[in-house]
Amino acid sequence: MEKFSGQHISTLQSWVLTVQSFTMLCFRAIYHSFRRPFYLRETFEQMDIIGVGSLSIAALTAFFTGAVLALQTSNTLASFGAVGYTGQLVSVSLVRELGPVLTAVVVAGRIGSGITSELGSMLISDQINAMRALGTDPIKKLVAPRIIASTTMVPVLTVVSDLIGIMGGFFVASFFLGISPSLYLTSAYDRLEYNDLVQGLAKPPIFGFLIAAVGCYFGLNTSGGTEGVGRATTQSVVTAMILIFISNFFITRILLTIL
Repeated sequence: MEKFSGQHISTLQSWVLTVQSFTMLCFRAIYHSFRRPFYLRETFEQMDIIGVGSLSIAALTAFFTGAVLALQTSNTLASFGAVGYTGQLVSVSLVRELGPVLTAVVVAGRIGSGITSELGSMLISDQINAMRALGTDPIKKLVAPRIIASTTMVPVLTVVSDLIGIMGGFFVASFFLGISPSLYLTSAYDRLEYNDLVQGLAKPPIFGFLIAAVGCYFGLNTSGGTEGVGRATTQSVVTAMILIFISNFFITRILLTIL
C-alpha cells in the first residue's frame, strides 16, 4: 500500500512540475515577445510555414467537412420539409464550432509536430547550448516567434476554412440536393449573427497559442536521442489536441454566459 501511494504521489509531483514549467515557458515567451530585439525575420518565416504551408490541408479539410455536413443535415431537414435551411445549419456550425476546432487540429498535427521535432533535434545536437554560449536566449529567438506566428495565423486560417467549408456545402446543395444557389447563400448569410462571429473568432488565437507553446515545450524538453525526438513529437501532438478540446469547452461555456 505504501509503495502504491508513493507511486501516485510521485506521478502527481511530476504532473505539477510539468504544469509549472509549461506555465513558466508561456509567461517567459509572452514577456520576451514585447522586448527587444524583435526577431521579425524568424517571425515572418514561421508565419509563412504555419499559414501558407497549412492552407491547402486546412482548405481541403474544411471543404469536405462542409460538404458532408450539408449531406447529413439535408436528410434530417427533409423529413420536416425544411431542406432550404441547410445553408443556415452549415454556416452556423462551421463558424461557431467546426471551423475553429478542425483548423486547430489540422495545424496541431502538421505544425505542432514540426516545432517539436525541430527544437528537439536542435537540443540533442547542442545547437541550443551553443546559442546560450553566444549570449542568445533560446526562448526569445526560438519560442517567441513561433508563438506569435501561430497565434496570428491560426485565426486567418480559420476564417479561410469557414468560407471554403460554406462553399463545400454550397457545392453539395447545388449539384446533389437541388437547392437553389441563391437560397443557400442567402440563408447561410442571413442566419449568421454577431455572437456567432465572436464565438468563432475568439477561439483560434487561444488554440494557436496552445499549439505553439506545447510544441516548443516538448521540443525543449526532449531527451533520449533520436528516439526521444519521436516520442516527444507524439506527446506534443496528443497533448495539443487534448488541450484544444478542453479549452474549447471552457471558452464556449464562458462565451455563452457572456453573450
